Amino acid sequence: MANNPYAAEEAKTILGHPRGLFVLFFAEMWERFSYYGMRALLIFYLVQHWMFSDSEGSVIYGAYTALVYIAPVVGGYLADRYLGQRKAVLFGAVLLTFGHFLMAFEGSGGQDAAEINIFWLALSFIIVGSGFLKANISVMVGQLYPRTDIRRDPAYTIFYMGINLGAMLGSLIAGYLGQTYGWKYGFGAAGVGMLLGLVVFVIGKPLLMGRGESRAPEKLAKPVLGGITFEWVLYALSFLSVGLVWFMIQHQKLVGFLLGGAGVVLLGYVLITAVFKLTREERNRIIAALYLIVGSILFWALFEQAGASLNLFTDRSVDRHLFGWEVPASMFQSLNSMYIIMLAPLFAMLWLVLAKRGWEPSAPAKFALGVVMVGLGFLVLVAGAKAAGPGATPVIFIFLIYLIHTMGELCLSPVGLSAMNRLAPAQMASLIMGAWFFASATGNFAAGLISAATGGEGGGVERVMEVYSNVGWLAVGVGVVMLVIAPQIKKLMHLDTLRDDDLAGQGELAEPAAAGIDVTEERR
Repeated sequence: MANNPYAAEEAKTILGHPRGLFVLFFAEMWERFSYYGMRALLIFYLVQHWMFSDSEGSVIYGAYTALVYIAPVVGGYLADRYLGQRKAVLFGAVLLTFGHFLMAFEGSGGQDAAEINIFWLALSFIIVGSGFLKANISVMVGQLYPRTDIRRDPAYTIFYMGINLGAMLGSLIAGYLGQTYGWKYGFGAAGVGMLLGLVVFVIGKPLLMGRGESRAPEKLAKPVLGGITFEWVLYALSFLSVGLVWFMIQHQKLVGFLLGGAGVVLLGYVLITAVFKLTREERNRIIAALYLIVGSILFWALFEQAGASLNLFTDRSVDRHLFGWEVPASMFQSLNSMYIIMLAPLFAMLWLVLAKRGWEPSAPAKFALGVVMVGLGFLVLVAGAKAAGPGATPVIFIFLIYLIHTMGELCLSPVGLSAMNRLAPAQMASLIMGAWFFASATGNFAAGLISAATGGEGGGVERVMEVYSNVGWLAVGVGVVMLVIAPQIKKLMHLDTLRDDDLAGQGELAEPAAAGIDVTEERR
């Protein structure tokens, strides 16, 4: 212990956990506050302030969220290879703070306003900043514990509560301020939240006990350009990449081509590697993982209507009066996080109770149920809108669609991430995890296209309901088929021969796109 410089800090705990966990908890809580607070307002900002059509705004929204989810693949690589997670998170937090405050420069509005270039720049900083922070801060949670420490799963549960608490408060506070007092107040609140997260992370550095530092500090300190160290060259290049993203976010078709081309290359590389370099059982597990990855694209494409077309529908076509107060539409974005906080413990207990009786659905079956539920949520909303006739849709149906979608998320998202960890052999761990996040990015881009279809032809509520009905029945149908073939997919997973040494990694966790570990599945 005398040789351990962190021995004194390791002895100090809160609720039995290292104090560093709560540094990460609050840093991530404020980061999620800023991200979801801004996201709750974004589609309205695009349509009502910058005067894009519903269709144009939806495609921009989809491209933005897709880039937010694909950027961590690059940020995670740079952190693993060079920077370490702590410096990557710190750099990402600085970029995010800058980006969120830039969002507050709203100008006079309209696409001809000069300030729209500041808006594009703000989105670009947020995208690049998310790339450095999003996955790496979750990895740092696991680094606080030995791999065999029984506190790891509870630690991620605590961390996940921080994620959803931040998302809930951000949607409520920033959404209310933005739609009640002005855009700059809502986005400004998001900026303040991100700044608080940055401050917490900087001040709390000693409590992290040296975790997440670079594996190659000598490489970072090496001068490469006129005395400039390699570390600062990485920062400079990453800063310049904001310009590339600035161009791409204004040309959304490029994002689609990027996702399509990269998806084909990624899928081809994974399949070739599986066929020629893996054993039969490992190859089968990869096929099962790819099946779940492809299936998740449909789920996220529908689930992410929450921030786009569903947000617009709530604003225009729903009776939002509660106790005599007309609730701003953006505040309903908080329902998903509220439901997760309430339901996640219940789902965990449900799986445990079913497992003890031998009734717990397999991972592919849970996944299929998630797809069914996301479709069912839209069908319930369509039924409510039809029952209301020409009048506004009762607000209860907005509560219901978010409830059903959240239940679907709790069936699919933890299972998906856990499966990626369990099914990928060690030499393909990062690749398969990257493919999972890539599927989330693709789903978010597709969400923008679906949202565009609801408003692209000026069909009003009827057009929205037609699209929702179509995608709802599609998801239910696909989910039923997935449920039927779930036993075959389970066989491909070869769970009976899976050894601890086969596990590609445990404990990574983010937010809706990667909701956490399915503990009951992990323990089998």
